[in-house]
Amino acid sequence: MKSVAAIHTQHGAPLTVDQIEIPNPRPDQVIVKMFSSGVCHSQLHQMHNLNTQTPGVLGHEGTGVVTHVGSDVTHLKEGDHAIVTWVKRDPVKGRGASGPTGVTYREEPVSGGVYTWGRDVLTTEQLVVPIPKSVPTDISCIVGCAVLTGAGAVMHTANVRPGNSVAVIGVGGVGISAVQMASILEAYPIIAVDLDDAKLEYARMMGATHTVNASNVDPIEAVQELSSGGVDYAFDAIGLQITSEQILPMTRGGGSGADNHGGMAVLIGMPAKQMTIDPGLFMYHQRTYRGSLGATRPEQDFPMYLRWYEEGKLNLDEMVTRRYRLEEINQACDDLQAGLITGRAIIDYTE
Repeated sequence: MKSVAAIHTQHGAPLTVDQIEIPNPRPDQVIVKMFSSGVCHSQLHQMHNLNTQTPGVLGHEGTGVVTHVGSDVTHLKEGDHAIVTWVKRDPVKGRGASGPTGVTYREEPVSGGVYTWGRDVLTTEQLVVPIPKSVPTDISCIVGCAVLTGAGAVMHTANVRPGNSVAVIGVGGVGISAVQMASILEAYPIIAVDLDDAKLEYARMMGATHTVNASNVDPIEAVQELSSGGVDYAFDAIGLQITSEQILPMTRGGGSGADNHGGMAVLIGMPAKQMTIDPGLFMYHQRTYRGSLGATRPEQDFPMYLRWYEEGKLNLDEMVTRRYRLEEINQACDDLQAGLITGRAIIDYTE
């Protein structure tokens, strides 16, 4: 079948919205007709990475309706609503990988094991999770990456508990999801750190109890002051070298002894190529530095996230702050790169 998608054809060039060819699904594949897709900063990294193969398809969080089901697929049927994500349903050891889907562009295979910047998506059934038809078909798409990444880091990687103190650097879609999860788990204080006062005010609306504008003050000193010496958990939802270096000293110090541990720093954002951290922050204070890569169990957690949305605990409505058509994907990417998007932007295929 023929469909339309945003194709990454050349590094440094705009995406091309053009026709693709989708074969019949293999036994372990499904085709999903998209209602919506999130616009994630990770795709900007892919577009600017010279190692990314072209032509390629992009996007990894979306909601749609299943239109074709491979013969071995048992958890989905035609007509089901579902979220397309990038974290596999079945647990894997190590990074894991999904091979090419079989989609072609101008008779050339396209790279990418999953994509949502296209009207019809062919991918492995491992990356498609059914959801109730009562769930909105637009805002639910951000559960597939922004929510699972930010909320999962707080709930699963850090295992935040009531009364723990939390700082989050960067309050875009992933950072706001982390802030909201910290609020749901009754952390205190929840300190949002950013360079934009409007985004910090937005973070307060979404659950932050305190804010720090890092363009006006030293964010490490400010967080330490607000948390009486350092937070239990600090999250970097940006991934720049400077922010990945700031989260460890933002955490509280420990000391000698079997249980005298310091705080934990968690890197969520796509990382820079290097960073420099004083090893004394580890040794003398028994602090921990961890990475968090999509720390969610999709089949278990997606229903919970969506239930929390319906109960008014997880505010997906206010997280989606801009909407674009597929034909406007390059404008969406430019706006995201320029820092003009508060929360999460989505592609709305129903408009």
